[in-house]
Amino acid sequence: MALSAELKQHIDSLWNKFWAGGITNPLTAIEQMSYLIFMKRLEDLDNLHAKRASQRKDMSYVSVFKGHEDCKWSHWKHYNADSMLKHVRDKVFEFIKTIHNGDDALFAQYMKDAVFVIPKPQLLQEAVAIIDKINITAQNQDVQGDIYEHLLSQLQTSGKNGQFRTPRHIIRLMVTLIDPKIGEKICDPACGTAGFLIGAYEHILAANTSHDIIERDANGVPHNLVGDKIVNKAHWKLLRNETFYGFEVDTTMIRIALMNMILHGVEHPNIRYADSISKSFDQKELYDVVLANPPFTGFVDESTINDNFQIRTAKTELLFLELMHNILHRGGRCAVIVPEGALFANSNAHKNIRKILVENCQVEGIISLPAGVFKPYAGVATSIVLFTKGGRTEQVWFYGTTADGYSLDDKRVPTPYRNDIPDIIKKWSKKQVDNERTWVASYQQIVDNDYSLSANRYKPSVRLETKYEDPSVLLNQILNLENEIQSELRALNDVIEQHQIRSWNAHDERSE
Repeated sequence: MALSAELKQHIDSLWNKFWAGGITNPLTAIEQMSYLIFMKRLEDLDNLHAKRASQRKDMSYVSVFKGHEDCKWSHWKHYNADSMLKHVRDKVFEFIKTIHNGDDALFAQYMKDAVFVIPKPQLLQEAVAIIDKINITAQNQDVQGDIYEHLLSQLQTSGKNGQFRTPRHIIRLMVTLIDPKIGEKICDPACGTAGFLIGAYEHILAANTSHDIIERDANGVPHNLVGDKIVNKAHWKLLRNETFYGFEVDTTMIRIALMNMILHGVEHPNIRYADSISKSFDQKELYDVVLANPPFTGFVDESTINDNFQIRTAKTELLFLELMHNILHRGGRCAVIVPEGALFANSNAHKNIRKILVENCQVEGIISLPAGVFKPYAGVATSIVLFTKGGRTEQVWFYGTTADGYSLDDKRVPTPYRNDIPDIIKKWSKKQVDNERTWVASYQQIVDNDYSLSANRYKPSVRLETKYEDPSVLLNQILNLENEIQSELRALNDVIEQHQIRSWNAHDERSE
């Protein structure tokens, strides 16, 4: 189910209280709220696992809270404000930082340097009260993830090195077009808060949830994704343990991404610290699907760049494009957001990366996005590039998007009557062409244009046929118009003459 307006209001109120309480860095506020949400979810998951073990008559299950029962959310959520702050800061937080049970060690690894910085007892108590209102069950476990995404949507400033949060509806579009499936390895080499990985997980769940179970909100977004059609336990294990891989250079982002994935139901996500364009990154041809919105408008120190790159540049958007080509195995699919300039700029590096894609991949689609998609973060024009590794590009399908369902100003209010996304999805599978919103370019056209992949370069010129009236009809219209003008002029002249006569009479009377 979607978040209610009342719950959104509570969360927004909590956000404002954090700000007033001295936590003014948006990312810090989200991180602290995330710790609290995670504390509650940890007990929810433990209870669920214990129940399932009991149903299986499996007596080997050991609670993650064994020996730490006072760290359960249900144990301390009713403490008074002062006692709660001391208990959560000194005991519960330290407990979740040191969870080392099996695969959970990865989370603990990135929690080592985490700090609990909620300063005021009343603020903590109010936050706990709001989070406690959420009832999580096996049927609606995505609600807490939705709350988390709502928190992330409050970020109003861009990150470092040109990173911008990708709107969820754009993520859903890209995931839908790529259509990941169970058994495929899915990677985001610059994962941020793991939005693309979560989008892929939800897409797979939606494809494996009965239609009568799925609930959709006012925007058509599916919820209650329980994956009831996944009956093979091995598939569940594969999906939750060996499907999603992310890399990030910011440890705060890694902690948020790990918690985000866990709260959406991926209990053991593979998200690690790595600079994926550096010399130390050695992964190659490992993934079936790559989904990303990598940093752009940024530069890196050339001395740190991986020597395996064919292109020579310090521009991050170009390096990430080649990286995605490199980490896909043959037949692997990619959807990536790039700044528009990457598709037509004339530097050697720009032309070389486009040549690599066109000659060594099947560039299947370029979807040009409106410049306001990333507002309020930035107004930069961007495109989605969709390609499959291997073979050669024979023809590229272009879609010129003019509206994405939201206003293109800083407010980004919903405009459901102006939304090209359903049309994009409808036309994608058969690459339909109408020469207005969609068109194609051949391999030879692209080569002849320095491998330009800009949608506007190949957009057909639409000549509108002008229908002219019969000359005799036009002549009559002109004559009638002239008669009307003459009539109006005569009427105007009569008014002027009458005015002059009255003026003269008045003058004569004064003279007498």
